[in-house]
Amino acid sequence: MDILSAFEPISLSEMESVALMNRTDTKFVFRFDQLGDFLKELSCDYRVLDINGIRASKYETLYYDTPDFEMYMAHHRRKPCRYKIRHRIYVDSNLHYFEIKFKNNKGRTIKSRIKRKETDLTIEGKAEQFLAEKTSFIAKDLVPILWSNCSRITLVNKFSKERLTLDIDLQFKNDLHEKKLSNVVIAEVKQEKLSPSPFIRLMKKKGVRSGSISKYCFGVIFLYDKIKQNNFKPNLIIINKINNYESKPELSIINKDTYESKPELVVC
Repeated sequence: MDILSAFEPISLSEMESVALMNRTDTKFVFRFDQLGDFLKELSCDYRVLDINGIRASKYETLYYDTPDFEMYMAHHRRKPCRYKIRHRIYVDSNLHYFEIKFKNNKGRTIKSRIKRKETDLTIEGKAEQFLAEKTSFIAKDLVPILWSNCSRITLVNKFSKERLTLDIDLQFKNDLHEKKLSNVVIAEVKQEKLSPSPFIRLMKKKGVRSGSISKYCFGVIFLYDKIKQNNFKPNLIIINKINNYESKPELSIINKDTYESKPELVVC
């Protein structure tokens, strides 16, 4: 039986009340074969996003950066204020957004976005204007760096303003390389402010520690040679150890279809 069928559903329209575009994030990483047991302990506290019967939605995300990886390096240098700029496709709902994420010096994540009709390798038109309004970056200075694809389970706390996302079947790719993290789960608790959370409580009980985990940054490390990565090595060792773990029992959570090929990335 599908493990997610034990959860009460929440619709996409109901999710508006927990958009949490200005929030705190707490992240965890653990093995895919642990996910089933964790989910069984969460069904009383969370509802699951259901889109036309789909409870593990496909996300495809194209990240932009400068040719010298300015945004990546800001994260590597642990700058308190930093950006991520991306085009995200919510595959199952057929929605496209140009998104800007800003991490401020108070540890809050502020996400802004505008709807788009399709994915563009260049930032033009309304997206270019939006970029200029929200950041100091210039559209012509940004290039597409990588695709980060996954299936995402989104859980919503029944009793407080909290979303929990569980990213599985992770894949990073550009025009030359591809890296799959089939045994890795990246979990992210999103709240208006740090407060008691059933999932965080479960992670403490299971001995899973929170940490700074950026899918974009790890995608860069996996796909680009000779990129500076010293400050990410401790987490990189953990992720590789989890991904190489031999026991990978199948869970009835998602249909692991392959992703369609994407336009080639041109990186200077």
